[in-house]
Amino acid sequence: MTPVLASATHQTETFRALGLTKTYDGETPVYALRGVDLEMFEGELVVLLGPSGSGKSTLLNILGGLDQPTSGKFYFRGREVTTFSQHELTMYRRDNVGFVFQFYNLIPSLTARENVALVTEIAKAPMTPDEALTMVGLGHRLDHFPAQLSGGEQQRVAIARAIAKKPSVLLCDEPTGALDSKTGIVVLQAIVRANQELGTTTAVITHNAVMASMADRVMRFADGQIVSIERNRTKLKPEELSW
Repeated sequence: MTPVLASATHQTETFRALGLTKTYDGETPVYALRGVDLEMFEGELVVLLGPSGSGKSTLLNILGGLDQPTSGKFYFRGREVTTFSQHELTMYRRDNVGFVFQFYNLIPSLTARENVALVTEIAKAPMTPDEALTMVGLGHRLDHFPAQLSGGEQQRVAIARAIAKKPSVLLCDEPTGALDSKTGIVVLQAIVRANQELGTTTAVITHNAVMASMADRVMRFADGQIVSIERNRTKLKPEELSW
């Protein structure tokens, strides 16, 4: 199925993917991606919408350098990432990509500040942990341990950790999947703020169609393919979403 393309106002390209496929071999092969073409542009916020198993997470893992396609190519700012060595992939992830997952992956024995410092200590030109945590509204919780934080606060620490290195790209896989709607909106506010203030190209995976309204563009997935790409003429703020 050919996606319905929507023109973008952002002219500087962050990602271009051409014919990405991903097949997992076994007694019955699993086709996770079936020839995906896409573009993502500097500073835009894209929502990847579709049911579980439609290929969204597989695509995000490839764009983030965590996995490699079976075939096809993708480019980051004109560089073909699919030709990178393992060392180049490591540098690509470290220098350019921030990840936020459904589960927070915080270290229980470290404070919020210390969890974020794990990234800032190896990044080239990071924010301070205090700056990153303040950006997500947790400047008053710097010295709290994960067990002392709510689920939404833990997810915001994870976002602070992802954005502290000032990544070019922020990839979020079901960031509100484990949260109630009220808490989820606070988390989305943190993601939107990072996107706007840092100019980070941001992709958010969700199966929650309501979240599509906050995106610049919405890419809808089914059966390992992008079936439509739509541009929102008017974006809603997270607090304006009705869950």
